[in-house]
Amino acid sequence: MNFAVHQGGLGSSLLRRRWAVTGSVASAEQKDARKALRRRRALKMVDRELSKGNYRAALSLVKQLNGKPGVLRGFGSAKQVSHKLDDLKLHEPVQSLVDAILDMIDKCLQFALLDEVSVKASESMPDEGNESHCEEDHFLCTQSCFTYRLTLYDTMRQSVFCHYVNPCPLSSASSWTMTLFDVAKPSHEAGHFLVGYLLGVLPRGYEIPSKEALRQDRFAAGRVEFVGFEFLGEVRTTEIKERRFRKGKSNKGKISSKTLNRFSCVIVAGLIAEYLVFEYSEGLHSDVEKLDKVLKWLGLPESEAYSQVKWAVLNTVLILSRHHEARLELAKAMSLGESVGYCIDTIENFINGEVI
Repeated sequence: MNFAVHQGGLGSSLLRRRWAVTGSVASAEQKDARKALRRRRALKMVDRELSKGNYRAALSLVKQLNGKPGVLRGFGSAKQVSHKLDDLKLHEPVQSLVDAILDMIDKCLQFALLDEVSVKASESMPDEGNESHCEEDHFLCTQSCFTYRLTLYDTMRQSVFCHYVNPCPLSSASSWTMTLFDVAKPSHEAGHFLVGYLLGVLPRGYEIPSKEALRQDRFAAGRVEFVGFEFLGEVRTTEIKERRFRKGKSNKGKISSKTLNRFSCVIVAGLIAEYLVFEYSEGLHSDVEKLDKVLKWLGLPESEAYSQVKWAVLNTVLILSRHHEARLELAKAMSLGESVGYCIDTIENFINGEVI
């Protein structure tokens, strides 16, 4: 009898401990669920403000939510490298990756420079009797640029894309289009979106080219728009004026170094996100051109501009490498056309570790 009572007491003790463990697990799961629900509700408010065009209000809301337990922790929280690049000791794989991306950007700039020289040469020719000549020269230059890009893509398609999908004949345009849509385009735009968010620049909208658009134009561009990069409108205006009046001036100081750093990283993030997967970027041309225009608009010396690009590439490579899973999941969400708030929620769900 005493034995039975002793057994009963031991069983009750084990039962209580088992219930305590189970209860704590259930409590933790419920707590996480409540946090996730709170974040989704808050991000729906952000989506509402963005849909109304109240971008500053949406940004203010995100800033208020950032750092609050269970809401947002990633906005503007990315760890960044020092601008003193000579003091940094990089592992060989990272250094090689950065060098390869810088080389790709440099080649793109060289090709753009050749195109610019050709256009200026055609514009400087006398109008009389040379109009058709100029148009023909410019057409040939544009055609050669397009042919160059096609050659690069065909090489990439053979050596890279068929590694990720079932082998298919190179003549299969539909297979190519599906691959480009399902993998490359979302990856590129997700790179912009993710790095912008982690550096504290709020995406306010995006667009991934539809399959139909890609069938009509394999180079159809996507886009991600951000709150805080409004100076790009002035860059475009200045470019038009300089073309018209053939004069330019330095705009150094018109944007802060913080804004320049953020922009530099965000603009190269798309091509780097693609390169990390395919070892080439389909969308680098427009991004590199835009970055080059901004650096020239600011009037930065060539050496200073190069240092800025080099720092941005390294900083962005490290950010995207740390958040590989978040980048992949974000690309999926963007390919489905989910809202900005949903995409932010996806990022928050997949950023892991203490270092962001």
